[in-house]
Amino acid sequence: EVQLVESGGGLVQPGGSLRLSCAASGFTFSAYPMTWVRQAPGKGVEWVSTINSGGDSTYYADSVKGRFTISRDDAKNMLYLQLNSLKTEHAAVYHCAKSPLSNIDRMTAATITFYPYWGQGTQVTVSS
Repeated sequence: EVQLVESGGGLVQPGGSLRLSCAASGFTFSAYPMTWVRQAPGKGVEWVSTINSGGDSTYYADSVKGRFTISRDDAKNMLYLQLNSLKTEHAAVYHCAKSPLSNIDRMTAATITFYPYWGQGTQVTVSS
């Protein structure tokens, strides 16, 4: 069974940093692109970032480009998101998700709205 478990969220001040982790199991992790999405209170799910199956292509939402870095460690079945220079607008519950496709480009990653498998999420709070 596919399982995705996020961790690493917490409370930080504006300008601070966090590293989120996602532990994956139940599928061939290395064969699939992986995605981070987030949901703020009262708002819908927003795409944040995607990394392809080879780990050599990364895509970011305009709102986080230059601040966040997505990476993966296929030997450990782990996905990461480094969050730097955090703003209050970045506060949300962050979820990792298995891509429904084996190949993906930025346009597709940014527009997918349905993920058959995603984790329970980890909360990022940004407050002074």
